[in-house]
Amino acid sequence: MNVIEINKALSNETRLKILNWLKSPEENFPPHKDLGHFNDGVCVQYIKEKTGLSQSTISHFLSLMQKAGLITPTRHGKWTYYKRNEQMIKSYLQYLSKEL
Repeated sequence: MNVIEINKALSNETRLKILNWLKSPEENFPPHKDLGHFNDGVCVQYIKEKTGLSQSTISHFLSLMQKAGLITPTRHGKWTYYKRNEQMIKSYLQYLSKEL
């Protein structure tokens, strides 16, 4: 776990919102037409639409969050879906609780 990378990823309000939305995707995003479930996460397109930001900005944000280990991608054809990495988030919170 790289605490500095996680802190960098969490230092942006929109990235924090994305992580929060991914905690309860069925409450924050429309149902997936192609998959019918959120088991593999949320399609980048839905995240982009909810933020109102450009595709390049969202791709950059998701890349930072993935590099930090906060989210994991799954590809289905040409689409990428992201979900939270609950184990990494738990480890990060435990680290903060213990070390700070």
